[in-house]
Amino acid sequence: MNEVHLFKKNVRPKIKIVFLSLLFAFITIACENSPPDLANGAEDIQSGIKNLPALVAAEAEATTINIEMVPKSFSALAEMASPAVVNIRTVTTAKGGGRVFRHFQKEPFGEDDRMKEFFDRFFGQQPDRNFKQRSLGSGFIVDKEGYVVTNNHVIENADEIQVILKDEKVYEAKIIGRDANTDIALIKIQSDDNFAVVKLGDSDALKIGQWVVAIGNPFGLENTVTAGIVSAKGRIIKSGPYNDYIQTDASINPGNSGGPLLNMNGEVVGINTMIFAGGRGIGFAIPVNMAKNVVAQLRDSGEVTRGWLGVSIQDVPNDLAEYFDIEDHRGALVADVVPGNPADKAGIRPKDIIVEVNGQKVEDSRELLRLVAGLNVGETVEVKVLRNGKLKNFQVEVAKRNDAKLTAKKAPVKADPELGIQVADLSSDVARRFDVADTEGVILVGIKSGSRGENAGLRAGDVIKGVNRVEVKNVEDYKRIIDGVESGESIAFLIKRRNSGYRVVKVVK
Repeated sequence: MNEVHLFKKNVRPKIKIVFLSLLFAFITIACENSPPDLANGAEDIQSGIKNLPALVAAEAEATTINIEMVPKSFSALAEMASPAVVNIRTVTTAKGGGRVFRHFQKEPFGEDDRMKEFFDRFFGQQPDRNFKQRSLGSGFIVDKEGYVVTNNHVIENADEIQVILKDEKVYEAKIIGRDANTDIALIKIQSDDNFAVVKLGDSDALKIGQWVVAIGNPFGLENTVTAGIVSAKGRIIKSGPYNDYIQTDASINPGNSGGPLLNMNGEVVGINTMIFAGGRGIGFAIPVNMAKNVVAQLRDSGEVTRGWLGVSIQDVPNDLAEYFDIEDHRGALVADVVPGNPADKAGIRPKDIIVEVNGQKVEDSRELLRLVAGLNVGETVEVKVLRNGKLKNFQVEVAKRNDAKLTAKKAPVKADPELGIQVADLSSDVARRFDVADTEGVILVGIKSGSRGENAGLRAGDVIKGVNRVEVKNVEDYKRIIDGVESGESIAFLIKRRNSGYRVVKVVK
């Protein structure tokens, strides 16, 4: 339909132009080079008109751009890859009586609920009971010995893992290793059988608009094949420290997680991971090039070891580029240096802009994270930074990134969109950043301009000691109290402000 439409729309005007041009040319040639013989001139014109269709066809062919539209079929690709795509079923034991049982433990009539006495007398104090949670996911086999790649969230905390092949054979599987930061896991089928495998491709070679196919088990529907295109690359969706997702409109639904995203050669170019909440035709996949190194480390050691410089970094937006007199926005700005860590020992300081690592250009903070994560622990690398408009080189010995330790240091943050404020626990790092000596309470780390909180007089750096005369020691206390306040009611914050002492700020929720 498209070809016919284009021909009608674009070629017909060309036919008219070509016809008139040829007619004019023949008349001119006949007049200039032939004797005044009208019969011969008429024959020449008739000959030209007779050959016109061939000339028009040649003209149309010369101006046609050959664009491959929808592939005729995805059948061969699906048949080739499907035997290596698996359905993953997991069972996780959770503590507690379940949602239904806990519903009956509540006191719908308040603390003076006489029905509670009835339940306690006849059923006693009900202990927490264990219950089974079942979930579904997908994966793909990358080795004949039965190694399966999937998402970490598919098998995390699973007590039982079953792998079901296309031929409906069921196998038990065990976890080889998992990496929460990239949401990648490696499991192994517990069998000596030889399994079909799928080939890993090159996600860097993907182009926007290129056709891709997703195979998985959405909603438990085994070996479902969907097709679409690559909608975007390098998507940042704030799901972890290593944001770099392939966006596709190939249908991805619950149960597709961990399944392969394939190019038209049947090679895995991505791991289907998530969908955009509330959106249709928007799914995300982990680039397979990111997964290759992770999977190799999980198979060799069961864990992923990443390099660590010991710096907090950010991108260089327009205002900072102008402030630091940088011609472009390339590089990663060092916001903070962790004392005693590699960058600090080497002499790197806050406000330095890292532009190269071992000769590789650093475009932004995301790229620096990827570069450093791939470095070997103990390796000495050359880091080039821009300081006060001048380039400086530093030799930095890479340390091991301890994600558990970093997570423990990170202060929990609670955002309150109604009041327009963000609060965090008073960790030592946060207290030092805001120059406060308190160790208990929560601190305002962010406040929205024009919000209720700002209009009432709250400021970033204020330490909240109490809310409505109830002591606040941490974010959990704060959340519990605030959640109990109805919309329209007043909230009285007891705050301690640096160099000002205590004061009360009232805000209407």
